[in-house]
Amino acid sequence: MIKINSLNKSYGSKQILSNINLSFNEGEINGIVGENGAGKTTLFKCLASLEQYDGDIIYENGILKNVTGFLTTDPYILSKITGKEYLQLFCNARNVVIDNFDEINIFDLPLNQYADTYSTGMKKKLALTAILLQKNEVFILDEPFNGVDIQSNIVIKEVLLKLKELKKTVIISSHIFSTLNETCDYLHHLKNGRIIKSVAKNDFKSIEDDMKLTSVSYQIDKLNLI
Repeated sequence: MIKINSLNKSYGSKQILSNINLSFNEGEINGIVGENGAGKTTLFKCLASLEQYDGDIIYENGILKNVTGFLTTDPYILSKITGKEYLQLFCNARNVVIDNFDEINIFDLPLNQYADTYSTGMKKKLALTAILLQKNEVFILDEPFNGVDIQSNIVIKEVLLKLKELKKTVIISSHIFSTLNETCDYLHHLKNGRIIKSVAKNDFKSIEDDMKLTSVSYQIDKLNLI
């Protein structure tokens, strides 16, 4: 289990996260939703030990960063490195031995090509493959479905369900409610740096309705369409 207790994060005088209290269990997929700028990526960076913060993040099975795979929204790719070399670097970081990368190339990527020439979606699929090969226990996926083709979205959904079956801890963000409905066990609504609602699967629609009511309708009304 991962427990977040009274987590706060600020940059100078700007408060980004305020009093975040959440728990994530093994074998569950938790979704974090919210508007752009709500603090989702900052929360994920805190969980991945990429940001300093006030409060506590407790992982009962050891050092969280040593067993966490973090998929960023826009994965950074070194120049002049092939897809295969990128995967090898990630495997080396966890002492994982892969004899044939072509056999595990689930997204059919051109692994012998320089990865910085990949499209946005291809880079995301490469980065996801890399953290899956590491055999992590915790997966933090920031917008894994964005910029990815339909067929790959189907594969990613099946990967998420397989991770759940394997009792991994999975935390994702997405603006696509249909994918959250198909994969998540719990949803947490982050707004202005605070968790304002957490619900189980049978009540996901309440968060979707809240977001439509408080943001979508209001923004459209400002257009004064006639």
